Amino acid sequence: MFLGDGMSVPTLAAARTLLGQRRGRAGEEATLAFENFPTLGLAKTYCVDGQIPDSACTATAYLCGSKNNVGTLGVTARVLRHDCDPIPESHHVNSIAAWALADGRDAGIVTTTRVTHASPAGAYAHIANRDWESDADAAAECSAAPLDIATQLVHENPGKQFKVILGGGRREFLPNTEIDEEGTSGRRLDGRNLIEEWQIEKISRNVSYQYVWNREQLMHAKDALPDYLLGLFEGSHMQYNMQADPVTEPTLAELTEVAIKSLSRNEKGFFLFVEGGRIDHAHHDNYVELALDETIELAAAVERATELLDERDSLIVVTSDHAHVMTFNGYSQRGSDILGQSGDRGDDGVPYMTLSYANGPGHRAPAGASRVDVTTEADYRQLEWRSHAEVPLESETHGGDDVAVFARGTHHAMFTGMYEQSQIPHRMAYVACIGTGPTLCDRS
Repeated sequence: MFLGDGMSVPTLAAARTLLGQRRGRAGEEATLAFENFPTLGLAKTYCVDGQIPDSACTATAYLCGSKNNVGTLGVTARVLRHDCDPIPESHHVNSIAAWALADGRDAGIVTTTRVTHASPAGAYAHIANRDWESDADAAAECSAAPLDIATQLVHENPGKQFKVILGGGRREFLPNTEIDEEGTSGRRLDGRNLIEEWQIEKISRNVSYQYVWNREQLMHAKDALPDYLLGLFEGSHMQYNMQADPVTEPTLAELTEVAIKSLSRNEKGFFLFVEGGRIDHAHHDNYVELALDETIELAAAVERATELLDERDSLIVVTSDHAHVMTFNGYSQRGSDILGQSGDRGDDGVPYMTLSYANGPGHRAPAGASRVDVTTEADYRQLEWRSHAEVPLESETHGGDDVAVFARGTHHAMFTGMYEQSQIPHRMAYVACIGTGPTLCDRS
């Protein structure tokens, strides 16, 4: 399963246009790799208590097959956000990764965010607040702190069974008295080094393992893959692709390739979750070019997966968790710069951008009676220049739109139509013959 966090339908349209224009074409005719998949559907993203969702309740839907409350992970809607009381197992919901492991298959997660962030944590965590990534976060709210997300990944099932864990977030695993390889301080208050504990746990099971923190180490590990691979490439989230150091930071396509080659060694099969998570972050900051580039990077990772996996015995599903409020607007001529201003002007005579936002930090207060001409700003069109937004907010919001679901491979046609987001893992499990529900194998 590939997830473009915040990859709305307008984001897809704008990203494919940018991809085409980077190739010297008009742009609109281009396609992202997964847009060539034979099946397309739409998923409804609302959560039990939210008309517009966050990345935690959606992760519980598309990974665990159950809708729940905003901000909660791997639990039913009986659990409210910020509830510090112990969560009974009857209120846990397990992910498709756990279903695969229970059937003797392997599982892994790849993300450009912290591996403890909401989307990847949906594969393994059961917690009342997505923000409790380390014990410091939980202790700030609860006198008797629940088991934080990083600890669950290292010491609880199914996380400790994952053969591949690749992403960012070293700070959540290190005590606040330690500095990581690149100068980021740890955040843990319990004095524990969970990276070392992950390694000790593998030693106790007499399995091969490796921890890597930069691209060179990852590429070296690819030549002789251990049984278990943990890669944490940043203190927090991984860098945006356009701002990353290629010497230390692997691309999402490289991470995906290593994960697939590792997990493919299990003859029974595997489940892999891959997230292009920084699409979402760029949108929140109104950094439109970075958001589109991260979408293109996700497409490159999907393309690499299609080269490695035979569609006759695999299933690839590409989707998003929620939309954003970026609009693709105006009456620009064919081939106009997708990152530039619209072909016409407002009734006030001031230009506006083809891609803009309904809200966010890109809002400019009017200059007198007129809107600000953003095209005259000194940093106009720099990577961290913010496209204009209508409503001032510190962080742009998600949108309530349906999201696209693309499918290729075995029984891909099951993903056509419109359905609840929580049906996605059940449909995948049906095809893969895993989980506790009905499966394709029941018919044979």
